[in-house]
Amino acid sequence: MDTVQGGSYRPLSIADLRKIHEASLELLIEVGINVLSDKVFKLFQKAGARVDSEKRLVKIPYGIVQRCLQSTPKEITLYGREEKYNIYCSSKSVYMGTGGVAINVIDLYTNKKRKALLKDARNIARLVDALENIHFYVIPTYPNDLQPEDVDSNRFYASVLNTSKHIMGGIFTRDGLRKVIRMAEEIAGSKEQLRKKPFISFIACVMSPLKIDGFYGDLLLEVAQEGLPIAVPAEPLTSLTSPTTLAGTLTGLHAETLAKIVIAQLVNPGTPIMYASTASSTDPWTMRYISGSVEMGLINAAAAQLAQYLNLPNYTTAGMSDSKVVDAQNGYEKALTSLMVALSGSNFIHDTAGLVEFAMTASYKQYVIDNEINGMVLRAVRGIEVNRDTIALDVFRKVGPGGNFVSEKHTSKYLRKEHFIPRISNRKPRSEWEQEGAKDIEHRAIEEAKKILAHHKPLTLSKTIRSRIRKLFPEVWG
Repeated sequence: MDTVQGGSYRPLSIADLRKIHEASLELLIEVGINVLSDKVFKLFQKAGARVDSEKRLVKIPYGIVQRCLQSTPKEITLYGREEKYNIYCSSKSVYMGTGGVAINVIDLYTNKKRKALLKDARNIARLVDALENIHFYVIPTYPNDLQPEDVDSNRFYASVLNTSKHIMGGIFTRDGLRKVIRMAEEIAGSKEQLRKKPFISFIACVMSPLKIDGFYGDLLLEVAQEGLPIAVPAEPLTSLTSPTTLAGTLTGLHAETLAKIVIAQLVNPGTPIMYASTASSTDPWTMRYISGSVEMGLINAAAAQLAQYLNLPNYTTAGMSDSKVVDAQNGYEKALTSLMVALSGSNFIHDTAGLVEFAMTASYKQYVIDNEINGMVLRAVRGIEVNRDTIALDVFRKVGPGGNFVSEKHTSKYLRKEHFIPRISNRKPRSEWEQEGAKDIEHRAIEEAKKILAHHKPLTLSKTIRSRIRKLFPEVWG
């Protein structure tokens, strides 16, 4: 896929970035992090951090942070099983994809909300595999039809059978993590091959404010020891788990994310880790979580800047909506936040496809619509190419005053490259639109999703590998 470079939108100045970074270091030194993982607590203690065993408090000196930042990779490649789907996280390269752990879906055939099932992880992966402006697959649903101990291996296996794009996922059990890694090694061909070209990666969250719980602390340690890529998002919510001010929220987010980067580098220097944010805001009227606010876009665009300030690959959030249906609110919330964060140059923007209703519900038709929004956003990020040929002086000379450019070779050369061509947006006159059934965007998206699921054939796994995996992991379906 073509890589586009962002960075034209900068909500923070260099002076702002320096102030937030320095304040975050003060937080780590003076206030500290509450660490509930015994292994992580001992790791900090051994590294020379100031610890309080009774309060489970760790205060991290500046020197430890700096040393760990030096060993953190400045770029990461998240591989697809096909090279064309590789994600190159460096500088201000921009990629957009799925996200969430939605417990519900809007059914494609009944158009009704229901509990998410394993088949949805499978079908959404196949749908995303065919949508060109969704670059990676963060497994977006939780299969309510499985026992908890079978969720991790089945979510991963259902995904890898149906997309060759990079797969990232949250993990719910330690045993599940080990099974997923072992399965991926089998698919890659060996343990070494998986580390050389990791087509899977993981997520280990931080609890805001300033807390690392036992499960995610241990999960981060284990993934780092395995040398596999991991994102470490903090999810502060303005006015609840962070200050109401955006600068205060960013200061806490930065400190929390740095703490997890330090953990990964202490256990295994060089661990491929992504500075990450899933920050959002709360409704000033109700203090409830919301996902589609303009402030969420501002915070995540600024988080990308903070990562760039440290020259680190980053993972951010955008493209969600609090609307329950396909309506104007759905469109403007998604488009605005996705555009802000992509223009900031964030590398790996998750949640930009498929989620509605506070990110609690995944919608098949929404993936198709969001693929269209993403395409427009990426065109905006690419900007305007200015050179002698695109300025087109020679073409002006040839056509002259009152002429027409339609039949010029210059037009055919640049038409598809220069202009975004939508998949489902309707640009026909009203008369033609009415003759074709007067279908709105929702109906066209449903038709397109059904067509893809009926006909698209993703790169799957060989019968030999599938047979071997079923023997190793009898609990997996498919």
